[in-house]
Amino acid sequence: MDNNNINWSYSSDLAISGYIGQFIKQSRLNANMSQQQLATAAGVNRSTVVLFESGKKSVGLLTLIQLLRALDQLLILSVFDTKPQISPLMLAEQEMKLRKRASKSKPNNNSKSDW
Repeated sequence: MDNNNINWSYSSDLAISGYIGQFIKQSRLNANMSQQQLATAAGVNRSTVVLFESGKKSVGLLTLIQLLRALDQLLILSVFDTKPQISPLMLAEQEMKLRKRASKSKPNNNSKSDW
């Protein structure tokens, strides 16, 4: 399957599961690992890897993370990294509150008089 032009919105859940299974399989082959080696490294059964790669098994999120970790592919999860975003209006308000100038020094009235 060519994954370059996938319209994820129109893909069924089963199709997306198949794409993920393909990714795991290709990553395993690129790492020159057998299904048993991947299963051992991930701490799952070989049958789980077989079913997952074929897209016939819906595995849990933790199993997917275990497989990605064993394949050294956790980096793809960086797409889920959320950074707080500030609205342009709030940014403008914060910039308006910043000091633009230093104020004049106030005379020190606590000095002692000569009297």
